[in-house]
Amino acid sequence: MKQFKKKDGSIVQLIDKDKIKEWPVELPLIFIEYVRNNQLKPYNDPKIEKEIELYLDEILEDIAIPGLINVLDSEDQNEVTSALNRIDELAKKKLELVKPIKPYLEDLVKKDNKDIANLADKILQEFSKAERRKQLAEKRKIMRQKEKDFLSGKISGEDYAKARKEYLLLKE
Repeated sequence: MKQFKKKDGSIVQLIDKDKIKEWPVELPLIFIEYVRNNQLKPYNDPKIEKEIELYLDEILEDIAIPGLINVLDSEDQNEVTSALNRIDELAKKKLELVKPIKPYLEDLVKKDNKDIANLADKILQEFSKAERRKQLAEKRKIMRQKEKDFLSGKISGEDYAKARKEYLLLKE
C-alpha cells in the first residue's frame, strides 16, 4: 500500500504499483480516473491532492500506458481484440480514459486484421464525435451571443443570418 499522510495526522492509502501491474490492461485507467474524479476533493488537503496526482501520473506513465501498448502491439490477435473490446466499452462511458492511447489506435486501423482495424476505427470515431460535440457547443455559445446582439440591435440581420448559416452547416 502507498500511504500519504495528511496534516491532521490521518493517512490516505492507495494500492501499490506492483499490485496494479497484475490488473487487466484497462483497469489502471479506470482506477486513475476514479481516484481523480471521486476521491481527491474530499481530502481537503492541497498537499495530499498534489502527492496523489503525482502518484497517479506515475501509474499512468509506468503501468497503464505501457501495458496497453504491449497488448495492442501483441501478435496475439485474440488478446488485441479482447483489449480493444474492453477499451471500446471504456470509451463509450468515459472517453477521456482512453485518450492517451489514441495514437496507437490510429496505427491499429492500418492493420491487416479486419476485426482489429474495425474496432480501432470504432473507438477513433468516438473521438471524432466528441470533438464535433465540443465544436457544436462552442458554436452554440457564439450563436446565443449573436442572437442577443441581433435582438438588441448591435448587429445587422445579414451578420446574424451569416452566423446562423455557419452554425446550421456545422450542425448537419
